[in-house]
Amino acid sequence: MDKLRIEGGNRLNGEIRISGAKNSALPILSATLLADGVMRVGNLPHLHDITTMLELLGCMGVEVAIDEDMSVETDCANIKSCVAPYDLVRTMRASILVLGPLLARYGEAEVSLPGGCAIGSRPVDLHIRGMEALGAEVDVEDGYIKARVPGGRLTGANIFFDTVTVTGTENVMMAAALAKGTTTIENAAREPEVVDLANCLNAMGAKISGAGSDTMVIEGVEKLYGCSFDVLPDRIETGTYLVAAAVTGGRVKTKDTDPVIMEAVLHKLEEAGADITIGDNWIELDMHGKRPKAVNVKTAPHPAFPTDMQAQFMVLNALAEGTGTVIETVFENRFMHAQELVRMGADIAVEGNTAIVTGKEKLQAAPVMATDLRASASLVIAALMAEGATDVNRIYHIDRGYECIEEKFQQLGANIRRISG
Repeated sequence: MDKLRIEGGNRLNGEIRISGAKNSALPILSATLLADGVMRVGNLPHLHDITTMLELLGCMGVEVAIDEDMSVETDCANIKSCVAPYDLVRTMRASILVLGPLLARYGEAEVSLPGGCAIGSRPVDLHIRGMEALGAEVDVEDGYIKARVPGGRLTGANIFFDTVTVTGTENVMMAAALAKGTTTIENAAREPEVVDLANCLNAMGAKISGAGSDTMVIEGVEKLYGCSFDVLPDRIETGTYLVAAAVTGGRVKTKDTDPVIMEAVLHKLEEAGADITIGDNWIELDMHGKRPKAVNVKTAPHPAFPTDMQAQFMVLNALAEGTGTVIETVFENRFMHAQELVRMGADIAVEGNTAIVTGKEKLQAAPVMATDLRASASLVIAALMAEGATDVNRIYHIDRGYECIEEKFQQLGANIRRISG
């Protein structure tokens, strides 16, 4: 099993290009099932989860062609199966996003209950209730969601989510795009990736309004067509490298990104003492060699502070001047990285969904183990400021969400290398 070995102490300096957003690419690849004709999806990150989604489409009979620049063309003309099997779905929760498109376009779907990171309850019942509201009959048996549309076509409905759900909003939005009549989604997720999916569907011929607000209206159409669409930049990858620069007192410019969707994170970095400059598609952070100041963060659905940046800011506080609190309100089991950071000498006290972090000038190298995607990124950042060589184990989590992470950190001057297990 691969691991990353990181020698701490180098101040990051330089420029890197930000990849396309995985959390946008996966629903958009699922949406290609809705297209009558060839779809081209560009700016895809080269990640294991993307490969898994393409394998999933391929096993259904979708023709998939990949360019060397990671643009993908899909053609669903000869689809032969509406089954998303356990062997593929078990490794990636986003596989459930094929449920809505399959039901909307083909009237049936059989999707294995998903796997993925162990960061708390992320129930599928919101997806199921959404499909049932649109007229599908759904049973869960033998570890599979088995659904069909008795009349052959879904029907628009008013749907209220009692909990904000990104993938639930996306699944219902895709299903409703081909439903008969109008669908209203209330308490819809407002994340930029949801807006990106809506923009893609509209480019395919859908009629969706209200994306980015908590109420979306989808007027169903008879057909959706192939188009060319590039996914938006990855705001979490952007934030991760900016935090790494802040922690090391360095200067990093992230290119091909979008400052508009980064407001909550940039505000906290400025509060931590970072000097931030932005352009249309770039962000530069300069700490001028200073330690960051501790900040208080509380996660919540967009546009508030993102849960996917919580672990990175816990590390920032662990190496900052002062004491800061990190409150997690989205997932109930997302402090697993705290204990690994304590092994490196961090001063962290966890009380329920709150972590109280008192900063230190340095951490100590120690073998640590990644427990989920963003936790693994936080351990890499911590290792950049630890005395000695830190081994970060189980980095297959990192490879699910960060493209070429060691190469990008090397470009910024980090002493990091991958060791094959």
